[in-house]
Amino acid sequence: MSVTKLLRLFVRTASAHCDTEDGPAVTDGRRALETDQVNIALKWVHQADEPQVRDAFTRAVAVRNLSPEARDVADRYFLDVLIRVHRAGEGAGFDGIKPAGAVVPQQVVAADRALDRSSIDPLRGLVADERWEELERRFDRAVALKEFDVDDLAAAREYMEAYVSFFKYAEGHDHDEHHAHAH
Repeated sequence: MSVTKLLRLFVRTASAHCDTEDGPAVTDGRRALETDQVNIALKWVHQADEPQVRDAFTRAVAVRNLSPEARDVADRYFLDVLIRVHRAGEGAGFDGIKPAGAVVPQQVVAADRALDRSSIDPLRGLVADERWEELERRFDRAVALKEFDVDDLAAAREYMEAYVSFFKYAEGHDHDEHHAHAH
């Protein structure tokens, strides 16, 4: 198996919660639609991919208030484009948004909780002691960057890079393949 195929398999596994209904990328996509602020979602994609996501957003916003059915179709269209483009930026395929409640590794759930609380404590007992110092370094960087201006996409993407690095390390991955990630 080639290195590229192995990397794609690794990234797909490590990033599994990005493509779930209740995952952070879909949640941000929904928030973008509800607030009419596309930048909330754009942090999930490479700058070069912005036009495609902006176009999908503009199209969705233009029709989503026509009817409840139009809203559902428009929202699904935008979210599918957002997640497909995000996953492509990771070098991963997209086979649809997974249902809410999909099985996610407990380290990922705890890492989400840790960032929400700005406390690393939810990860205690889930990460080996010898990894703790590096985990704390990555956590501190993500926390320091998380309060960015939604209109500052460079800052948002810097946070996303720290976020991905923290999550992958919490999951047990030592490498910084997050550079291949969309953040």
